[in-house]
Amino acid sequence: MQILQQVLFVLLAGFGFWFFWRNMSKIRRNIFLGRKEDRNDNPSERWKNVFLLALGQKKMFKKPVVAIMHLIVYVGFIIINIELLEIILDGITGHHRIFASMLGGFYTFLINFFEILAVLVIVACVIFLIRRNITKVPRLVSGELMGGWPKQDGNLILIFEIILMSLFLKMNSVDLVLQSREVAHYAQTDTFLISGALTVFFEGYGNGTLVFLERAFWWLHIAGIFFFMNYLAYSKHLHVILAFPNAFYASLSQQGEMANMPAIQQEIKYMMQPELAPTPDTSGATPAEPQRFGAKDAMDLSWKNLLDAYACTECGRCSSACPANQTGKKLSPRKIMMDTRDRITEIGKNIDQNKEFKDDGKTLLNDFITVEELRACTTCNACVEECPVSISPLSIINELRRYLVMEESNAPQEWNGMFSNIENNMAPWKFSPDDRDAWTQS
Repeated sequence: MQILQQVLFVLLAGFGFWFFWRNMSKIRRNIFLGRKEDRNDNPSERWKNVFLLALGQKKMFKKPVVAIMHLIVYVGFIIINIELLEIILDGITGHHRIFASMLGGFYTFLINFFEILAVLVIVACVIFLIRRNITKVPRLVSGELMGGWPKQDGNLILIFEIILMSLFLKMNSVDLVLQSREVAHYAQTDTFLISGALTVFFEGYGNGTLVFLERAFWWLHIAGIFFFMNYLAYSKHLHVILAFPNAFYASLSQQGEMANMPAIQQEIKYMMQPELAPTPDTSGATPAEPQRFGAKDAMDLSWKNLLDAYACTECGRCSSACPANQTGKKLSPRKIMMDTRDRITEIGKNIDQNKEFKDDGKTLLNDFITVEELRACTTCNACVEECPVSISPLSIINELRRYLVMEESNAPQEWNGMFSNIENNMAPWKFSPDDRDAWTQS
């Protein structure tokens, strides 16, 4: 029987890790369908962002109570799953609590610490469920795309964490009862704070029933963790993993500083100094296709923009801070990120089916994100400032607007007048450079 359990565990673990690797490989492939962008400068500052923004969740502490609860859920879940190492070794080797004899009293301290965190995680998840479904915090339940699956996803993950933490506590509680009866195979440990208090619910059962319950809780707990791990690839909770690389590769430029386009700078340089322009190619060679200005589809964006899309938590802080959104305009930075993720995921599925991307007649611009949404943006950076995982919806908005203006000449009349003045007068006004200071002579 023990050998059978070991074989089943190895098969379950092998499939769980393989399926996780398969899904994450596809997501990585989708991210790197974007344009190349160098984000490897200043590694010390980038690692600082990882610890402060991703692990420490610095930005969330603008609202301390919610931040502390989220930190408990996030860090608590990660720390508790350190025990996963012992569970995996127990499952493979057929031992039970393989580290108990090696660590002695420190083992009891660790399990007690994990159990306290588990209770705190359960309490925080219950509060979050209340906020979503009873008090209905506006940014969590209202707005674009927040019904249907996004709402269910938020509730499911909270319920799932409550179940996993409860199984962990019940497993330990039944284990303590079996230890007290000196049932073979159950290593002796000191009592545990939380699960020790729960033993009263199991002391009336016979040994056979308790062994069955302990094994059932153990298997459900580990199977649940493998399921949770693979569920992440289909959920907004992928940020549990991607928040770390996203914080590392976040922009280190001053907020509000926009990236210039080297191709445009070069053209202006040639316009101002024609003698520097390259001579025309008279060899008859086919000229290279000019680079697209801005972005029309998801693959025109940089890989960092696509990483942003997958790392989005759908928390709505960006849209809550957006002045355009708050005045009733269609723009929502959260929707920009969700649409970008949906589009690049759709492109990935297209590649899986056809071995290469087959034009499906859709583009991110117009089919997912409308011109009206893009025009509403004031470029104020409020969305960038608010995002807890260092996402920049503004970067995507700017790239799509660049395409509209520079590839399609699609801009409001007021913008076109300004562009014309800048081109002819080197300023947004109609006055020539010689006339702009004429008022000083009057």
